[in-house]
Amino acid sequence: MPQTSSNGKAPLARLSDRLGYVFGDPELLHQALTHGSSGRKAKDYERLEFLGDRVLSLVIADALFHNHRKEKEGKLAARHSAIVRGDVCAQMGEAMGLHDYIKVGDTEKKSGVHKMKSVLGDVVEAVIGAIYIDGGLDAARKVILHFWQEALQHPDTVQKDAKTFVQEWALAQALALPKYELAGRQGPEHKPQFTVRLLIDKHTESQGVGPTKQAAEMAAATAFIAREQLR
Repeated sequence: MPQTSSNGKAPLARLSDRLGYVFGDPELLHQALTHGSSGRKAKDYERLEFLGDRVLSLVIADALFHNHRKEKEGKLAARHSAIVRGDVCAQMGEAMGLHDYIKVGDTEKKSGVHKMKSVLGDVVEAVIGAIYIDGGLDAARKVILHFWQEALQHPDTVQKDAKTFVQEWALAQALALPKYELAGRQGPEHKPQFTVRLLIDKHTESQGVGPTKQAAEMAAATAFIAREQLR
């Protein structure tokens, strides 16, 4: 039997309360929360993530289209890109409290995989996909619009991710595109640490470290932005 808390509710029931949606088929929610490392490879979240990504994109595009009737396609596209990107999804995952429920393998749990922003963002999309299958587009739309309400009302305050920001800044300065070079890799195979150098014309290189090359690149870009006080 599932464990219950002091308020008498099973964990996934508490999560449903946070989401504002009760699943008719709870197995869909289990699948959406299951990382491939958990040992349930046939029922991990990847397929639901694929679907949820498209559902999220549609709902946000529809909301922007109707909320900003005088804006041209380019501006709408920029707003859309900023709102649905991975780190924003991860923020929504934190608001949902999903990191407490993601199921990963024992080794991955010790290394904190379930707390990685990339994983958290993926799970958010998977949960959206699960809600869509279970309750349809209107149910998914209700959850999305609730958690993305602030981002939709003030889309210009949603900061671009560090790599995108640095690239656009470099182009605005008439500089060549930033280059990311792998400077090193340390740690065991299951828990690597990558070091990446960011090279931009006329500027001292910056470095970043992360569990993946992509995360290290983002860290290098973040370090460059902080050093140059660009935002």
